Amino acid sequence: MAEKIIPKIKEQTRYFPAVGRRKTAIATVRLYPKGSGQITINDKKLTEYFPTILNQDIVNAPLKITSLLGKFDITIIVRGGGKTGQAEAIRLGIARALQDQDKELRKTLKVAGFLKRDARIKERKKPGLKRARKAPQWAKR
Repeated sequence: MAEKIIPKIKEQTRYFPAVGRRKTAIATVRLYPKGSGQITINDKKLTEYFPTILNQDIVNAPLKITSLLGKFDITIIVRGGGKTGQAEAIRLGIARALQDQDKELRKTLKVAGFLKRDARIKERKKPGLKRARKAPQWAKR
């Protein structure tokens, strides 16, 4: 009888997945341990995808607060929303992946507010109004 051959799984293929959402942006995050600190967003480097330092800081915030900046390789696929919404969705995804990787980081991330999903979304337009709450100009006569 032939024995089953079990393929060896590389260490780099093991990752911690997480999903982050903000407004209409959805980010799928994969956190690879034992990395060099490279962050790839939609097949682009972090600085190439987010040229503004503000959005780069939003993405790196969970790693900075846990002192793990440069310890993981992170690949992210993000769709929908604007750049800031995408950055905040990525922040939530990275925080959730870090929490899955090490349960002791939960308290630090929770105090910083990185594990809470910001549920604010655009309010729907109402009939008879121009936008959600903006009414046409009212004339007395």
